[in-house]
Amino acid sequence: MILINLLTVELLSVALVTRSVTAVVGLFVATLAYRGYRRNGSTKMRALAVGIALLTAGVYVAVILADMIGVESSIVLLVRGLVTVIGLCVVLYAMVVG
Repeated sequence: MILINLLTVELLSVALVTRSVTAVVGLFVATLAYRGYRRNGSTKMRALAVGIALLTAGVYVAVILADMIGVESSIVLLVRGLVTVIGLCVVLYAMVVG
């Protein structure tokens, strides 16, 4: 029983670390895109920066907040899906419109 509890804690810790690394790397890429926007004044780069930030850090923050509030896992998945769809729509806007 103790071994199962320890394994669960380790898996949750690994999941949290991987989510955190994904958010940090995503924010770095979004920062590079934002710097491109500032340098060239391209609204496409700004939209790309926002989309990448939503896809990485936005999902991370949404899931962490939903977990902290203590909502059901189905609501966490819904929030994660909505933030992902919004981020993808913003990236699509950056690539298509303009």
